[in-house]
Amino acid sequence: MHKRVVVTGMGLISPLGRDLDTFWDAIRQSKCAIDRISLFDPERTDAKVAAEIKGFNAEDHWERRDASRMARFSQFAVLASRSAWKHAGLDDFTELDRHRVSTMIGNGIGGIEIDTMGQQKLFAKGPKRIPAMTIPKMIVNEGAGNVAMDLKIYGAAHTLVTACASGSDAIGHALDMIRVGRADVVLTGGTEASITEYAIGGFCSLKALSTNFNDEPKRASRPFDKDRDGFVMGEGAGMLIFESLEHAQRRGATIYAEVGGYGGTADAFHLTAPDPEGDGASRAIKLAIQDAGLKPEDIDYVNAHGTSTPVNDPTETKAIKTAFGEHAYKLKVSSTKGMMGHCIGAAGALETITCIHAIRDGFFPATINHDEPDPACDLDYVPHVGQEGTIRAAVSTSLGFGGHNGAVLVKKFEE
Repeated sequence: MHKRVVVTGMGLISPLGRDLDTFWDAIRQSKCAIDRISLFDPERTDAKVAAEIKGFNAEDHWERRDASRMARFSQFAVLASRSAWKHAGLDDFTELDRHRVSTMIGNGIGGIEIDTMGQQKLFAKGPKRIPAMTIPKMIVNEGAGNVAMDLKIYGAAHTLVTACASGSDAIGHALDMIRVGRADVVLTGGTEASITEYAIGGFCSLKALSTNFNDEPKRASRPFDKDRDGFVMGEGAGMLIFESLEHAQRRGATIYAEVGGYGGTADAFHLTAPDPEGDGASRAIKLAIQDAGLKPEDIDYVNAHGTSTPVNDPTETKAIKTAFGEHAYKLKVSSTKGMMGHCIGAAGALETITCIHAIRDGFFPATINHDEPDPACDLDYVPHVGQEGTIRAAVSTSLGFGGHNGAVLVKKFEE
């Protein structure tokens, strides 16, 4: 019997809010944070909308010199981690053995804006003019490194990169770290900041982003809707504090949920397209349920990957139906990406936090912009407005380029 793992703290910075209450209130009200891009002039890109963290200024949180030493994705990771740490009451726990605390953070793209600036210097002025901090700021592991330095965490500081599944896969590996006894506490989640002309242009070249609703940004992300035409880029970070149940109880921590299980699989099919039958995704869901020692009918809610792309949504629907059988039609399934866009490496973490709040409040978040059902997407997607109801356990799915599939199961904590 493996150790039970519980969530004792959460923190985030997102397009829907920079604290848990604001974020969850926005989801309950089905608010949308998608707007015309302001981080750069989008005139040259086909997609002109995104879900930005408006008004973010790193110098509100650090001295200019310290802020300049981190890429935006690292800044988000540190701020969300500080919030989760404080929410868990670890600031005040003087007996914490920081050598038994680890970080496991997912990220997809790293400091892409730093990479772009370095290349601009290279091509304009030559290699000797590349800024000295270019490499340390752009590499993907620097999010976890900066978090560990900021919070003085001396256990393993790991980064997991599986594209859009990074946040969920990081959570799954954090679960295992505690189960096998490598750590008592793991700060885990995901971070991303890729709303740049380079990244938007690259995804547009793949025909992955929504371009039909540039003049109506709030309608651009429409998961499972017949008129969907691509995903909308988001940004942010979501972090969670995982503890062994024994450690949490010993220090009298508040427990918000139990992490029941995780499943990770590969499609081994295509670099960008999912297996058309959803086999890998369905296996990940089944593994998470089995890992939790539950049955499909014990699950009440699925926070779907639901990217609003023509290919993902019907494929994921197939995967859910394969994993749950007839119970799929009794589930509530929704995608919150219609509200906050697709936050890539941070998506799985922000959506796991959403599931924990949904369980706590007995509330199924809505899939906004679900105006005209697609015959290939025939489940209950909670259109437009959230619904009240009991949620005993929820599954969050994340499916990434490269055929990476991650499913995280969280459930109501019971003694």
